[in-house]
Amino acid sequence: MFDHVTIRASDREASERFYETVLATLEIPKGFADEHYAHWNDFSVGQATDDKPVTRRLHIGFLAPSREHVDEFWRVGTAAGYRDDGSPGPRPQYSDDYYGSFLLDPDGNSAEAVNHPAVRRNGWIDHLWLRAADVTATKRFYELVGPYAGFGLHGDRPEHAHFAGASGSFSLVAGEPTEETHLAFDAKENATVDAFHRALTEAGYRDNGPPGERPQYHRGYYGAFVLDPDGNNVEVVNHNRS
Repeated sequence: MFDHVTIRASDREASERFYETVLATLEIPKGFADEHYAHWNDFSVGQATDDKPVTRRLHIGFLAPSREHVDEFWRVGTAAGYRDDGSPGPRPQYSDDYYGSFLLDPDGNSAEAVNHPAVRRNGWIDHLWLRAADVTATKRFYELVGPYAGFGLHGDRPEHAHFAGASGSFSLVAGEPTEETHLAFDAKENATVDAFHRALTEAGYRDNGPPGERPQYHRGYYGAFVLDPDGNNVEVVNHNRS
């Protein structure tokens, strides 16, 4: 479901060091770093600027191959001086076989290592939690995105909406909103990207970049961008790769 998720850090070097340290324990390799971003396949970190502020109040869960990896993620992270946000252990409130541990990155975002049976197979990000000022309003936005991005509503409570695709999930929970997160979802045709942008902007949501080629990313990259009600940047992208 997720093509990629990007956050911006107040101090990219410090955040890059955090994610490099803890993701290595989950056997998630750092792909590359350039002047813009550091990349771990479907996750990346960039430097915040005056016009592109810091990502705040995001929860992101990364896949762990085993419970032992969940333990090591937390052990290495806390030993390196990073803030504990929940020690390793079962979390039966999520599912019977759910096992996770939690740390805070340098900007206070929650990073989790999670092991459970229904793990994602084609990426490292298992799930996101986004806080929303108005869960109902934000739920309506993502319900409209879903048909173009390969996910649907799988759980609906007044203060918690859960969306899932064939692989991966995200939740909306009530609270001070998550800010400045970029979520990109994969499409197989340029026409799907066009239809996503048209449907969302015609529904009154804010355009953040019309459909088109983005050669600065790679040849054939075709995406469009719309802001959710809390200002997070949502993209549908076709990479035009065979």
